[in-house]
Amino acid sequence: MRSTLLTAFSIACIALPAKSHEFWIEPVAFQIESGDVVEAHLRVGQNFEGASQSFIPRNFKRFEYFQENRTEDVIGVVGDRPAVKLQTERDGLLILVHQTNDKSITWNTWKKFVNFLSHKDAGWVIEEHLANGFPKEDVREVYSRYAKSLIAVGTGAGNDELMGLPTEIVALENPYTGNMADGIRVKVFYDGKPRVSAQVEVFQRGSEGNLKVFNVDTNSAGIATIPVESGAHYMLDSVVLRPATDSAAYGGPFLWESLWANLTFAVP
Repeated sequence: MRSTLLTAFSIACIALPAKSHEFWIEPVAFQIESGDVVEAHLRVGQNFEGASQSFIPRNFKRFEYFQENRTEDVIGVVGDRPAVKLQTERDGLLILVHQTNDKSITWNTWKKFVNFLSHKDAGWVIEEHLANGFPKEDVREVYSRYAKSLIAVGTGAGNDELMGLPTEIVALENPYTGNMADGIRVKVFYDGKPRVSAQVEVFQRGSEGNLKVFNVDTNSAGIATIPVESGAHYMLDSVVLRPATDSAAYGGPFLWESLWANLTFAVP
């Protein structure tokens, strides 16, 4: 439930667009034949459009793929773009996993910071920030990204898995082999536990390129049902805000920390 304080700030900032940049894995093709090369971009941007990032090991902590109960590192050459170019002879659902190193941002105006928090349904941060007497200018935040992508190789058979990321989104149904008529159920985790009443932002790119963005909240079990359409591509985003766990690290001090879970897939 949003507080009166958050409502007041949201009204004050209503003219400002939300300026959050997502990080995601975007396969060149979400469905490929067995034996074909898996290619995927790492992207940063907004509204499901963004610049492709090169394969640069110093930028990430984990870069793996999981298939048929086996996890292997994504191997690349520095500067590769797309960042993922891997050969797999195995058939079934392939899960790409990427965890970035920590980065930082300085919010130079209070309105921009409040607008970001409102957009990510983290109004409690505003109250705690003010209660602690923290400054309203040059608010420093550290953030990290936890992206996954589901790719169907051959039959695409298999299930998404909990990959042990600090926060992540797990598809409880296979979008390539399951019945999507009633939507796809996903579960959001933080620190290995379900996130209750968590906002999931959904980016839907239709077969003709049209974009639709909407929010769905998780239930008491951390599960959200996402309505989907045939032929569309999807990006799901869910953000955890918390006090910075080590304010002296990464060139700190920092007041707040955000952890971004992201999942991409397509519906045939």
